[in-house]
Amino acid sequence: MGGGLLVAGTTSDAGKSVLTAGICRWLRRRGVKVAPFKAQNMSNNSVVVVGPDGRGGEIGRAQAMQAAACGVAPDIRFNPVLLKPGSDYSSQVVLLGAAIDTVTAGNYRSLRPRLAETAWATLAELRSEYDAVICEGAGSPAEINLRDGDFVNMGLARQAGIPAIVVGDIDRGGVFAALFGTVALLSPEDQALVNGFVINKFRGDLGLLRPGLDMITAATGRPVHGVLPFNSDVWVDGEDSLAYGTMLGRPGAPRGTEWLRVAVIRLPRISNATDAEALASEPGVQVRLTIEPAEVADADLVVIPGSKATVSDLAWLRETGLADAVHAHAASGKPLVGICGGFQMLGETITDEVESRRGTVAGLGLLPVAITFGERKTLARSRGTVWGEVPVSGYEIHHGYVSSGAPEPLLRYADGTPEGAVRGAVYGTHWHGAFESDEFRRRFLTEAARQAGRAGFVVAPGTRFAEVRERALDTLGDLVEEHLDTDALWRLIESGPVTGLPFIPPGAPDGPVR
Repeated sequence: MGGGLLVAGTTSDAGKSVLTAGICRWLRRRGVKVAPFKAQNMSNNSVVVVGPDGRGGEIGRAQAMQAAACGVAPDIRFNPVLLKPGSDYSSQVVLLGAAIDTVTAGNYRSLRPRLAETAWATLAELRSEYDAVICEGAGSPAEINLRDGDFVNMGLARQAGIPAIVVGDIDRGGVFAALFGTVALLSPEDQALVNGFVINKFRGDLGLLRPGLDMITAATGRPVHGVLPFNSDVWVDGEDSLAYGTMLGRPGAPRGTEWLRVAVIRLPRISNATDAEALASEPGVQVRLTIEPAEVADADLVVIPGSKATVSDLAWLRETGLADAVHAHAASGKPLVGICGGFQMLGETITDEVESRRGTVAGLGLLPVAITFGERKTLARSRGTVWGEVPVSGYEIHHGYVSSGAPEPLLRYADGTPEGAVRGAVYGTHWHGAFESDEFRRRFLTEAARQAGRAGFVVAPGTRFAEVRERALDTLGDLVEEHLDTDALWRLIESGPVTGLPFIPPGAPDGPVR
């Protein structure tokens, strides 16, 4: 086919990522060779994939999740441009898996033509290899201040000649105004490619909503292709921590007599918040993202996750009182784990002349290591063992490394090289995704419950995180098949945009596509 579709949204977190994954899973079930694509992603939730040349590269975790929905291995081409915010004003630019620059809003403009050309060429390449490519937009296509130079929303659709559908989150309220306004703020040329709508996260009686569906169709001349019900089981691999709310997942009932309560600190520049998803998949494990010292004090296990701004986020921990809460938690003998940037914060010192350029600063002093940031970024898929014989795998994305200290290691690489650190009930590792290793996760939670004094907590013996993720992807495919007009979607993917759609005033001036 070489077909394509753009899934755009009225806002960030409207449901683009999960709808794209659901459409991918539906197409895969129909025997279509399908791939996901997001021209440019702004997210600190990334994963390392190994390219054809054997080198590791980064893409957004949402695109890796969508690749799983397609039944294909993740590919750096699925997310050719990844922006990783390090502050409110700057982002690291990752192009085809490799970091190439750090930019501000001002100098990003000079780099944008190169990024656009790469994204468009990559999409054309994928369309020559796959029957269909389902593209995810970014933010909203109606961000009119960014239309000049856009290559991820309507700029992408125009360049590739593919139709777009717009998804709106009814749970936020105002969905019909958002759908209408999104179309009405586009130029006539862009409007011509918007071929319909999907409403997401609906709760209640569909009969009460139906008059609104008819009215938005009459007002825009574009159909609503379906209404997806709210479903709490589709929370895997969010683009950022805002996709989660405060509670992560919907934990099953405990197998023993007690719950294990986990507090994950929501750092300002949190990266790979997805590391906690595997913990949340376990029955009896309640995982909460928090910025409250009281919730840290009340937790059995505290997780300090990764950060794209380790030194700045460490200062924030101190300013908010969370550092004191972390120290008190560790002093009580209850378990604490730091992952990547969180591990670095637990050390004695951090010397950073790369990201923050603040020189040497004091860490939290809970692990006997010193961290130094290097210019070269470590990107790797890693395997090894923990506690001597338990297999564990993960991936690494970091500039910091242990420059001194000889702690007891948490785990060892396959060649025996030590990694991470343990002191009492305080643990640290640079490995993301380690908790997705089922046996390690179960052993770790059993030990954490013992250290926290939760003798009544019993880990479930049969949880398989890969199966949990597959069930979530199957749920997305089911939602698409049951609640969307899949015949209409098929026609758009196969045949391209419908012609003759009405223009909705006032529209916008048609600027350059590039």
